[in-house]
Amino acid sequence: MTALAYLAAALAEIAGCFAFWAWLRLDKSVWWLAPGMASLALFAYLLTLVDAEHAGRTYAAYGGVYIVAALLWLWAVEGAKPDRWDLIGAAVCLGGAAIILFGPRGS
Repeated sequence: MTALAYLAAALAEIAGCFAFWAWLRLDKSVWWLAPGMASLALFAYLLTLVDAEHAGRTYAAYGGVYIVAALLWLWAVEGAKPDRWDLIGAAVCLGGAAIILFGPRGS
């Protein structure tokens, strides 16, 4: 469930942010903001579904997933293929996210 919540949150956040990007940088209609804001609200909700004791740890671990999702967006939506440095950086971030989320905690 955690992985699905993170992936769905990443898609919702990127789509919401892209709506603002499209409006401000690509001269799209102001109406792009309505679904963008709804998508950002969905993103915030989805992060609450992650089973973690503290919100900050959830958000920190999510950062790695977001980076990978952003590179997939870059490739799938914007048509720019990630290079090896993008992939290496994403792998490092995912490793860090896994340590944050699944590392043993003292009681």
